[in-house]
Amino acid sequence: MYYFDHSATTPVHPEVSELMDSIQSTIYGNPSSIYSSGQKAKSVVENARRQIADSISANPEQIIFTSGGTESNNQVLWYMLQNQKKHVISNDIEHPAVIKVLEFLKPFGLDHTLINVDSDGIISIDNVKKAINPQTSLISLMLANNEIGSIQPIKTVMDIARENNIMVHSDAVQCMGKMELDVIDLGVDFLSLSAHKFYGPKGIGILYAKEPKNMSSLIIGGGQEMGLRAGTENVACIAGMGLAAKLATASIDKHINSLLEFEEQFKRGLQTFFPNAIFNGSQVNKLPGLINVSFPKHRSDILMAKLDRVNIAISNGSACGAGDIKPSPVLSAMGIEDTINLSTLRFSFGKSNTPEQIDYLLNQLKSILTPE
Repeated sequence: MYYFDHSATTPVHPEVSELMDSIQSTIYGNPSSIYSSGQKAKSVVENARRQIADSISANPEQIIFTSGGTESNNQVLWYMLQNQKKHVISNDIEHPAVIKVLEFLKPFGLDHTLINVDSDGIISIDNVKKAINPQTSLISLMLANNEIGSIQPIKTVMDIARENNIMVHSDAVQCMGKMELDVIDLGVDFLSLSAHKFYGPKGIGILYAKEPKNMSSLIIGGGQEMGLRAGTENVACIAGMGLAAKLATASIDKHINSLLEFEEQFKRGLQTFFPNAIFNGSQVNKLPGLINVSFPKHRSDILMAKLDRVNIAISNGSACGAGDIKPSPVLSAMGIEDTINLSTLRFSFGKSNTPEQIDYLLNQLKSILTPE
């Protein structure tokens, strides 16, 4: 398999897999138990909490383990129902784990405004200012978009938020290992991460909360996670996430350089035989190694099927919307017409790729797009 869909998920790092296997077979105590095997499990959980905190410049007590980015986003948005001010600002290319939750919560009294993005998928700061009203309690913006990779100006938004006593949440699920993540520098109040996006296991993530004592639990039950997330901790997956975060942070410069080289190799090669390719989203302020490209007059679902026959895995947008043969809402929000929208593929490179694999991808695309 030639895998070029790392924005959907990543293969588990061998060291992470080895650690998880070891913990599964040797450390089986409940972290809430006071006897030695339980405390050994608790030690594993707290070590992972420190590793993740270190990777984003947070304090360990600011890290809440969840099942992933979707739950983390939900916890922040449901928490807004308890705020006296009940208006949230987001944008129209957010992940469904934000937009659909906001729609669901509207009948419960949480109002929201979705601001537009430009043709590069970037919000306007003026539109943020215009959307603020006396009831605004939160601005929720994806740090980098999962389909096009465009990076939002979170730090500028933070300046506006502070002036208006508004909290800021950022879904940064796509970012670990692909850009520096420093919650002190970003200034955000909440940040969501998911382990399977940076070579960790699926089903585990975190919510960073600047002031966790002010939060409330989305899942009610026991007092785990400082009373902020009930349920017995998934010790092996938590340990795996901690190590994955440590490895991603340690190798970030090397990884970013590799992704940029793959991206340049792919773009340069593609344009030699298909000069009509349209690269969507910002080509400057974006995540490395994520390329959203339209192939005019070629349907994306047919291209995907043909590439799958030669063992190439790519997507036509968000994995959470895979199987939908309809225009991407993200590209539509950017003003891209349906015929171009439906000809779009997303390529996202990662640690498992090599220059030779990029060449194979280009050769297969050439045979499909320019048959003799």
